[in-house]
Amino acid sequence: MRFADVPLTDQHGRELRLADAVGERIVVMGFVYTSCTTVCPVISAIMQKVQAQLGERIGAEVGLLSISVDPLRDSPARLLEYSRAYQAGPGWSWLTGQAAAVDETLRGLGVWSADYASHPPTLLVGDGRSGQWTRYYGFTDPAVLVGRVEALAEARRHAGHGHIARRDAEPEGRP
Repeated sequence: MRFADVPLTDQHGRELRLADAVGERIVVMGFVYTSCTTVCPVISAIMQKVQAQLGERIGAEVGLLSISVDPLRDSPARLLEYSRAYQAGPGWSWLTGQAAAVDETLRGLGVWSADYASHPPTLLVGDGRSGQWTRYYGFTDPAVLVGRVEALAEARRHAGHGHIARRDAEPEGRP
């Protein structure tokens, strides 16, 4: 998995790159498009529940990212309007951009689909600091996603200051 170094635009019209949107935070990332009536509203509702469960941690320590898979129709203004239906607060960014940039971003994340309308429900949870990411398919229980966020935060605490926790090569549950 890699972060494409291409410009994207958030729901407020600010240009940024995916690496900057993730930064040093732990991130829950979903993929949606605003005219979707099947998978995307469920993915957005899951993200909304994650936001509610993590509360004040959203923003500084934890970020939420929703990336449009339909950049031709999903303008920043349209994403902003859509985000309001899910009470997206500070720390939850909705990204779009030029079609080529979005496609490159989705390819780098391993979620690009030739037919955006039939994209699979996929969520990613990862740590921008350690580079450790977990992919979830289907309608994942928000508690599972929050549990993964907590595990990544715990790994950071155990790593100490100035160290990067790289546990992705070790079996789950081993120190």
